[in-house]
Amino acid sequence: MNYFLTEEQKMIQDLARKAAQELVAPVAAELDEKEEFPREILKQLAQMDLFAVFYPIEYGGLGGGVFANCLVTEQLARACGGVAVSYAATGLGGTPILLMGSEEQKQKYLPLLARGEKIGAFALTEADAGSDAGNMRTTAKKDGDYYVLNGTKQWITNGGEADLYTVVALTDPSRGVRGATAFIVEAGTPGFTYGKKEKKMGIRSSATRELVFQDCRVPKENVIGREGMGFIAALKTLDMTRPGVGAQALGIAQGAFDHALKYSAERQQFGQAIINFQAIGHMLADMATQIEAARLLVYATARTIDSGAKEYGKEASMAKLFASDVAMRVTTDAVQVAGGYGYMRDFPLEKYMRDAKITQIYEGTNQIQRNSIAAALAKEARRA
Repeated sequence: MNYFLTEEQKMIQDLARKAAQELVAPVAAELDEKEEFPREILKQLAQMDLFAVFYPIEYGGLGGGVFANCLVTEQLARACGGVAVSYAATGLGGTPILLMGSEEQKQKYLPLLARGEKIGAFALTEADAGSDAGNMRTTAKKDGDYYVLNGTKQWITNGGEADLYTVVALTDPSRGVRGATAFIVEAGTPGFTYGKKEKKMGIRSSATRELVFQDCRVPKENVIGREGMGFIAALKTLDMTRPGVGAQALGIAQGAFDHALKYSAERQQFGQAIINFQAIGHMLADMATQIEAARLLVYATARTIDSGAKEYGKEASMAKLFASDVAMRVTTDAVQVAGGYGYMRDFPLEKYMRDAKITQIYEGTNQIQRNSIAAALAKEARRA
């Protein structure tokens, strides 16, 4: 199908596919088994300028925007969802700075992220503040030229591995989410340590860890935007990055489908390849159709964001919701196509199924996405 990619976008896609096939696929199972962070792979991706695709040219990027980031994430996820999210989470960490940071902050930090010299992370979630972000407990109290952070963030992708963290904390707890402020916190800042590293069902090569702040002093120039704008920064960030989760889900689905299709063409039963049985053929047809529908929605949403559209939250939620649900259906069916082999850990399909599940959960559960879409629809109805 023609996705109307420019020559530059085709080059980015081809380069990312090459990286996935040559760097990621050969070690994906080993990284998953060892739960090993893919630092060396990320360094090689940086050398290939793949971290730069997202960022504007003036900050050392290639100016490809959300769409280019989705193209890279999709290809990496075809080989390994854990490597893909480790890559994509760096862009997630840089997005609040890109959207609401000062010019000084952008000049200082974005080129480092674009070159892959620094790994980024985004810290919003807490033990009692997942879907209900208003239940946040981490605080930041002003003390002269500093803010003193105290609290714990949970389930932070790239936690303990990242060099730069964008952290949302309450500067005025009495105002709830309106009292939240976003900060740039560098690894190694006194009072900033790491807690439990999670052992996960899927995306096991990515690092998911607690961040612990105990009287952590962050200079006031590291405030993103201004006091009280942290929750807005978080919402804008997630709206911009949700198509990236859709792209990760899309890549996982495509990777699983690729294996299932190959297996079905080679596996012989009752004297013929199982792809020739209607039951299997129809499953594969549905899988392929769902993947194409998800791809078109993710691509269209990314292009909408890059066009400068003012409102795209509904579409971003749709892309994440639909693609992740497709990933779960496709990977489950891919395991079914392969039968007993699909269930074995020395065959890649069970990993795709494990990796797919998280895409329905993080960056807003799919139930929350449906809430957001419904609220947007209600708003449109009132306008009409």
